[in-house]
Amino acid sequence: MPSYIRLQDVADILIMTFLLYQLYSWFSRTRAMQVLLGLGVVTLIYFATRFLGLYMTSWILQELGTVLIVLIIVVFQAEIRQALYRFSLLRHLFDARRNEQGSHFQETAETIFNLAGSRTGAIVVFQRSESLADQMLNGVKLDCEVNPQILQTIFIDGTPLHDGAVLIKDGRIAAASCHLPLSVNSEVPQHFGTRHRAALGLSERSDAVVVVVSEERGEVSLAVGGELRRMATPAELIAALDEMINPVRETTRNSLPRMFFSNLLPKAAILLIVSVFWVLITSRQGQITTVMAPLRLHGLPDDMVLVKGLPEEVDVQLKSLSSLAPLPSRIDIAADVDLSEIHEGHNTIRIKASDFTLPSGMEMSSVTPAAIKVVAERKKRKTVPVKIVVRGTPKGMKNVIVAVDPATVVVEGPALQVAHIDFVATEEIDGTRLVKGKEYRANLLPPEKRVTVLREEPVIVRLMSRGKK
Repeated sequence: MPSYIRLQDVADILIMTFLLYQLYSWFSRTRAMQVLLGLGVVTLIYFATRFLGLYMTSWILQELGTVLIVLIIVVFQAEIRQALYRFSLLRHLFDARRNEQGSHFQETAETIFNLAGSRTGAIVVFQRSESLADQMLNGVKLDCEVNPQILQTIFIDGTPLHDGAVLIKDGRIAAASCHLPLSVNSEVPQHFGTRHRAALGLSERSDAVVVVVSEERGEVSLAVGGELRRMATPAELIAALDEMINPVRETTRNSLPRMFFSNLLPKAAILLIVSVFWVLITSRQGQITTVMAPLRLHGLPDDMVLVKGLPEEVDVQLKSLSSLAPLPSRIDIAADVDLSEIHEGHNTIRIKASDFTLPSGMEMSSVTPAAIKVVAERKKRKTVPVKIVVRGTPKGMKNVIVAVDPATVVVEGPALQVAHIDFVATEEIDGTRLVKGKEYRANLLPPEKRVTVLREEPVIVRLMSRGKK
């Protein structure tokens, strides 16, 4: 853990607290919240098993974590899309151009209570800043003004559009007969029917304001943020719609302090959890360990050959920035040194931090030695004869010679070494076993270190009569 807390650390904690609280506020009344809590428990178990050295359990949990993330993305794609939309800052540019809907609330509220008086079920959805395109399905698109006659006609039992919800967007009826997602909250009272569960379900997944009329009880209720409250009079409904959909400027000015001091308990709990995790993550911050790193040389020019390079490995001091980083003793690092700029003769190449690929949460403090020395020579090719190495002579054979095919090969290597090479020898052949008319294969031996023979296949050896070519 660092000896002092930087301003960046405070910002780190506050940003993560804000993000986690947003996730909590969005998913607190949805089925996604239960999955997130379960995933959090699995994560704690994983860190505990890793700390205790339970390698098999931690490995299984790590592999399952990848599968769980994919499953969560597939199952909760609608919730994730909505959360990403809420993070979008550009949407406010478009939301600012929306029309006021206050002129319709008087007539709309009176019409809704008239439907309640006649025991006609209805669901009216008021879209606010968030898009509802992915939440309201199978609706019939409309584009008409909001007036009592149209609303009453839509919800009269027996009409083609009465089964479903009406969407009011930008002060106009945008769609009717829309299907809404049902709430999965187990605390919803049993006497609530499908309409109320649909209203709660949409309000849990978006910032929409949903008005629902009970066909059995003739009651009007308002669903916002996964909570349902009963509206006793049209005036109460109008006031609620004015406050939520067209808030006055004074409310907007006071929203910032209210945002900070509302729901203090969950905010404090999340801040505490984030602070604890920050302490755990930074518990090894500043720890320095020395490891050996081999040198991997690459980028050598095609016309050059490396004759000598020292040292072959360096001592690297690694600084841990997080407890999530692996232990330095368990990582395998190497220095990838680029030789593309070397010249003929002696060269000194400095080792840079960019030559190392380190895991996240670690940085290089120093390297010893700070430079390596390499010697390079020009590459040269030369054609030399092949010399057959034979032990013993063929029995009963006179006037025969041992021939090789090909008779010459090309060698490549440092110019000074290649200049002193006069031939390339084969591996030793037992001459007593050679038979005239048969072919034998023999491998070529490398003439010197760093000199290569540009032929991979063995040469062909055969017995031939003298004077025959």
